[in-house]
Amino acid sequence: MTNLEPGVDSQQTPDPVQHPPIAQDALQQPATQINQTQPKPARNVLALVALITSILGFIFACIPGALIVGWILLPIGFILAIVSLFLKGRGKALGVAGLVISVVGTIVAAVVFFAVIATSFNDAFGDGETTVSEAPAESGVDTDSEALTSEAGTRENPVPLGTTISNDDWTVVVNSYAVDGNALVAANDFNEAPPAGSHFEVANYTVTYTGEESSYGAEVQISVVTGSGNVVNSFDQFVVLDDSMGLDELFNGASATGSVAFLVPDGEPTVVRVNPGILSDDLFVATQ
Repeated sequence: MTNLEPGVDSQQTPDPVQHPPIAQDALQQPATQINQTQPKPARNVLALVALITSILGFIFACIPGALIVGWILLPIGFILAIVSLFLKGRGKALGVAGLVISVVGTIVAAVVFFAVIATSFNDAFGDGETTVSEAPAESGVDTDSEALTSEAGTRENPVPLGTTISNDDWTVVVNSYAVDGNALVAANDFNEAPPAGSHFEVANYTVTYTGEESSYGAEVQISVVTGSGNVVNSFDQFVVLDDSMGLDELFNGASATGSVAFLVPDGEPTVVRVNPGILSDDLFVATQ
């Protein structure tokens, strides 16, 4: 028989664990204060490095003398930017910016590279600016005027026959031009008669080599342009003339004179286009 203390209910089991009371202000703590205790995500350092590398590569890519540095930094910046986009952390916008700058910088570097190559090639192999140094006295053209070198020589304003055209390597003079050259072509039995609706025109010219070492007169290109804008070359119709321009090698100061024929449609006015070298500017000479 169990002895119970007076005033204690036998059905009531005492709670062995006593829980401390919860403070009311803790229950009322705003959620924002709880979130502030969470750690912030780390900054994406790789994205910042990619951006800086891309910017430096872009800058060096714009400098011809330091172009190679830009070519090294831009791919590095591109790869770092791609990798940074897959990493966790703040600052992925920097990675995107680095990616865009590296791509744009590569395009700029390519443009600068080809410009440098073109300039170097022109300096090494170019023939210099094509100029007109004199014209026949009977042509009425003032050889000392600025207009002769800056305006004359275009298709709309060709220089007269006998004008000296020159650059660093060649001096060219179109001596004469036969608008009706059928008889000159027919003088060689090997040549065929022109097709109906066309005729032959013949230009006679002299080339003088003024460059270093040696070259061939074939480097000077002579063609004609019709009134409708079509270009006619001497090789369009194979013709052998009695005084065809030869293929002799010329050293400094040597000259060669010869003729070329062009098959031109009837009724088309023409002008002669002279190109004294592969990289030289064209000059136009009147045919009459």
